[in-house]
Amino acid sequence: QVQLVESGGGLVQAGGALRLSCAASGRTLSMYDMGWFRQAPGKERELVASINWRYAGTYYADSVRGRFTISRDTARNTVYLQMNSLKPEDTAVYYCAARYGSRSEYNYWGQGTQVTVSS
Repeated sequence: QVQLVESGGGLVQAGGALRLSCAASGRTLSMYDMGWFRQAPGKERELVASINWRYAGTYYADSVRGRFTISRDTARNTVYLQMNSLKPEDTAVYYCAARYGSRSEYNYWGQGTQVTVSS
């Protein structure tokens, strides 16, 4: 089992920045992918960014590429999502997730943290 705890959400004005953190525990993460998802009201959950724990390869959705940066701290077992130049359409509940390998489903989830961007 992998336990994930997110923090760092909040209210920010458009153009501002936030950094989300996801503390992981329970397993060695070297074989895991870590992802940040978001879900806005009335919309489907979408993958925003992901990172391979061992090799640090990353993926970004087109909507956030160039504004968001995903990273991990292997000593702290923590994944970060630095969000810059925030837009009102970034408003959502953000979830941290983990999956074993790169071909399985994400099956470990955090509780979510709210990000609200005001115009």
